[in-house]
Amino acid sequence: MKQTLTLAVNMRPADENVKTLRKAGDVPGVIYGSKMKSTSIKCKTKDLHNVYMKAGENTLVEVEMDGKKIPTLIHSLAYEPVSGDYEHVDLYAVDMTKKVTTRVPVSFEGVAPAVKELGGILVTVHGEITVSCLPADIPEKFVVDLSGLAQFRDSITVGKIVMPKGVTAQDNAETVVVTVQEPRKEEVIEPVVTAAAEGAAGAEGAAAAPGAEGAAAAPAAAGDKKDAKPAAGGKDKK
Repeated sequence: MKQTLTLAVNMRPADENVKTLRKAGDVPGVIYGSKMKSTSIKCKTKDLHNVYMKAGENTLVEVEMDGKKIPTLIHSLAYEPVSGDYEHVDLYAVDMTKKVTTRVPVSFEGVAPAVKELGGILVTVHGEITVSCLPADIPEKFVVDLSGLAQFRDSITVGKIVMPKGVTAQDNAETVVVTVQEPRKEEVIEPVVTAAAEGAAGAEGAAAAPGAEGAAAAPAAAGDKKDAKPAAGGKDKK
């Protein structure tokens, strides 16, 4: 059974200085929705934080204001960009008899054989599923079993997740929630040989070819012998 979360808020003048309000430890906000006009509010930063950590945006929060209890959803939170502190909160007052559309987080259990045995990589494509249902039927989360992911590219889609009674998925049934990819292979980079480098290597090889130097010297040696004179003192034969 879901726990009941409560948040005490007070109405505030729309022109109240929000910087002063935040310094005092409060968060400005607005509550609006079914059968209720938009009303400026404020609440304690600590109280809002504690409730939001448990409720997120898909759990009913009972707002206490001026002696009334109003079922709401935390519709959105704005943050200060530098400090990360809460800047503003929007609370949506729901009609418990009418369906609402909200996002429900997905959590995983078990181990995918394709990861454990094949070294695959588990990839979460969508961490939330959009659903439509009555406020009281909003699931806290969807628990997805990974044990059926046995091969690379096996996946679990929205259509494979069983919806509780009264809950309808709004995402396409073929939308992938989680899948297993093959591990990336390391690329072997071959050294790049440029045309200039190839030409230089060819020229060097030609200059150093065996016998080339000797072949060039042979004609010269033959010429020397042709021009040689008889040794001094030698006699011609008759």
